[in-house]
Order: sequence, then structure tokens, then C-alpha cells
Amino acid sequence: MKNPPKTSHKSRREFIKNIAMASTVMIVPRHVLGGVGFIAPSDQLNLAAIGSGGKGASDIANASVNGRERVVALCDVDFSGSASKTVEKFPKAKLYADYREMLDKEKDIDAVTISTPDHVHGHAAAYAMKRGVHVYVQKPMTHNIREARLLTQMARENKIVSQMGNQGASNPLLNTVQGWVDAGKIGKISQVQVWTNRPVWPQGFAMPQADKSQKPKDLNWDLWLGPASYREYTPDLHPFNWRGWWDYGTGALGDVGCHLIDIPFRTLGLMYPLDAESSVGSVYTKMWTPDYHPEGCPASSFTTLSFAETAKSGSPIKMTWSDGGIRPSHPDIIPADQDIGGQNSNNGVIMIGEKGIITTNINDSSPLMPKLFLNDGTTEFGPEIEKSDEPEYGHQRLWVDAIKAGYNSPEHKGLTSSFDYAGPMTETVLMGNLAIRSYMLRRENSKGQMEFYGRKKLLWDGENMRITNLEEANQFVGRTYREGWEV
Repeated sequence: MKNPPKTSHKSRREFIKNIAMASTVMIVPRHVLGGVGFIAPSDQLNLAAIGSGGKGASDIANASVNGRERVVALCDVDFSGSASKTVEKFPKAKLYADYREMLDKEKDIDAVTISTPDHVHGHAAAYAMKRGVHVYVQKPMTHNIREARLLTQMARENKIVSQMGNQGASNPLLNTVQGWVDAGKIGKISQVQVWTNRPVWPQGFAMPQADKSQKPKDLNWDLWLGPASYREYTPDLHPFNWRGWWDYGTGALGDVGCHLIDIPFRTLGLMYPLDAESSVGSVYTKMWTPDYHPEGCPASSFTTLSFAETAKSGSPIKMTWSDGGIRPSHPDIIPADQDIGGQNSNNGVIMIGEKGIITTNINDSSPLMPKLFLNDGTTEFGPEIEKSDEPEYGHQRLWVDAIKAGYNSPEHKGLTSSFDYAGPMTETVLMGNLAIRSYMLRRENSKGQMEFYGRKKLLWDGENMRITNLEEANQFVGRTYREGWEV
């Protein structure tokens, strides 16, 4: 990616930052300018959206804080779909198909929400940050581990206020879990189990056949592909089923892993895993009996990650992840008729300590979440919290407030998923995918037979982002980019 040309233009986002940081700047009182409730133009951020439909619609709407901030531009590869409602909501915003053109032309954009398919996150965020634009990026933060490390470093170097869109991180019920861990309620914690019923989209089989005759007339397919290698329009990828294909998505782990793994990663103070190993469920096809097709994520998988002892865990930790509806066994100390994790035990987290268990699904704010069960029969359930009028626990609004307060301000340091935290956590989530993809590595042995040689525990050097005992697995640390879309 080329650096933007340098300019002597002093942007209004620098002006806003100076207002937040310098007490000597005089601001005309709002009541003088326009009465009660008037927001002076100098107090507003100029926001833009990259991906304006689907989750992007709520991300930019929540970031605007009911019109407190100004939405000046919207980008989408197809405004005829769900993005059309966002256009209606922000009729003054300029429309773009290519976010590169938008960011190059609209010099006064202060911050962007990025709510695209996973494979575009890294490129779009890097393009914005190089131009001094603050970023809110949907989960997972990036498509691969290398991008996550790069974006974390870029945010620090460019003093970017960042936030990943795992909004459950701002759920106040997380403080309950943190309090139980900090108080040592369940003692030393050695096991963590995380699971989901995802995928809820088709995956595990061969890529659908390309058919450009079916391309929606308003869809810019080339821009949708972005960094991914070119292929003719392929039905059923846009706008949702891309999640099940490695070129574009990150499977069940990328979809909900940043919500669920966030809980133990945060409360136990984890960092990079030490190793990873996976196995996947079988689907029977003519070509790939009895395993899934390597272009696509598996229909189900089981992954184990090991972590060093932390001050909060008091013990080395084994974390297991399972998807495709595979969940852990019901612990004996939890009554058999009670859910583990969330409703119907579909998704959840169990942290197992020497004195008991914590189980939760932090995105579920029902009165009985989270739950503490001790070996002596004591139970404690999370408090019943009144639902706020503010959507998604204020996750986007807090990011906007931190931008206005300035980089390194208390508001910035208080963000629950800035890249300083979200980067290493995303790397951990994506490490599971590296192990899953390594599971399908195969070669011909001396007997002329095909063998799957990646089915082993992979040892990870987190600082240097390398698998140390299987060189071929390192191809999944990053990706190959289409020319002109390099990150």
C-alpha cells in the first residue's frame, strides 16, 4: 500500500484534537450559537462508513449517537440492498463504492466504521490509519494473524483511537466475572471451555460454481473481492455466506470467537498461546473423503490452545474451542436442568477452577448470567441489570467519546477493545484457524500414499509470529494479496 502524498493542509480532526487537549482554546458556548441542545460544528466529528448495510448500518448509526456526530460519507459495493436504509437515514452523506476513493477525496473525515467481510478489514483499516483517520473495525479485527499485529502497531505509531466491534466487551456483566476471578472465588483456574452452535451458514463443501450471469446489476464485484484473488462472480457468497470460505471469512471462530474467547482472555489476563492443535468433523464428498474441502471452513471443529500461567489464573491453562453444535459435557456441580453458557447451552464459556466453576455467555444480559457454582454447593448469579436505552452497551459511542478526548486520554485508555487489547486477542482466535487449516495439509509419502502431515500439536512463537515445528503451517499466518491490495 502506498503512503498518501504529504500535504500542508491542517485538517479539522487535528483542530478537534487540539480543542480536547489544550485548555487555552476558546469555544463559543452552545447556548449562544443556537439554544439548548445545539451542537456546535466544531464539537462534531465527521464520520464515514465502510460497509453501510447489515452490521454496518447499526455501527454507523450508533457511532453517530442520535445525530450528535455528523455522517458525511457512506461506502458500499451495493447500495441497492440493506445499505439503502442507511442512505435514507443519512441523506446528506456522499456515496462511494470504493473506500480508497472516499478516503482520498474526503479530507475532513475524522473516523470510519469498517463493517465489511473479514478479508477487507485489514486493508481498509490500514488505508484509513495511514491517513490519520480513527477506526472502528468489526470483529474479527483482521482476516489473519499478521494483519492483526500490523494494525496494532500502526494504531500506536499513528496515535489512532481504535475499537474492535465485539460489543459484548462493554457489557457491564463482564465486571461480575472479573470480580469473581480477582477475588479468587474458584481458586486457581486450569481449564477453559468455549463453544458455539455456529456455523449457521453453509460450509464444509466445495466452492460454488462461478456464474457471472447471476450477478446483481448494482453490485461492484471487483471491489467486493478487494484483497482476495480474482474469480468470476460466484452466487451465494455475497452478502452473507462468504463466512464459510477461507479467502473471505474466518469461519465460526472469527464470527463469535471474539465475543466468547474475549471473556477468559480478558478476565484471566492471557496473551499469545504457546501451542495449538485441531481436529475437524468429516463431510463425505467424492473428492475429499472423509474430510472437508480445504477452500472452506469445516462444518465442525475442536481446537485446544495452551497458555502460560498468569497472575490471575494462578495456573497454566488449557482452553478448548468447539463449534458446529459440539459442546462440553455438563459439569456435575451444575444442576442437570440448568443451561450452561447461554440459552439452551448453544454458546458459552466455562472456566474451571480448583474450588468451582464460572459459566457465562456475556452477550446474553438475562438475569441469570453469569453464574458461579462452588464445590461446596454455594451458588451466585450475576446481578439483574436494567436494560439501557443505549444500544450495544455504548460500545461505538465510547469510541467516539475517546476520539474527542484524544489519544492516550482516560477515555481512550478505558476502551474495552482498542487494538492494544483486541490485537493479541484476535491473534489468539485466528491461531485456532491456523491449526484447523494445517490439519488439511497433505503430501505424498515414500509409498506413494497421501498423508496428512499437519495433524500435530503446533508450537507457537508468539513474539515472532511463527510455528516452530511445522514450517508449512506458517503460510496461514498471513495471506497472498491481489496486486494493488497489499497490506
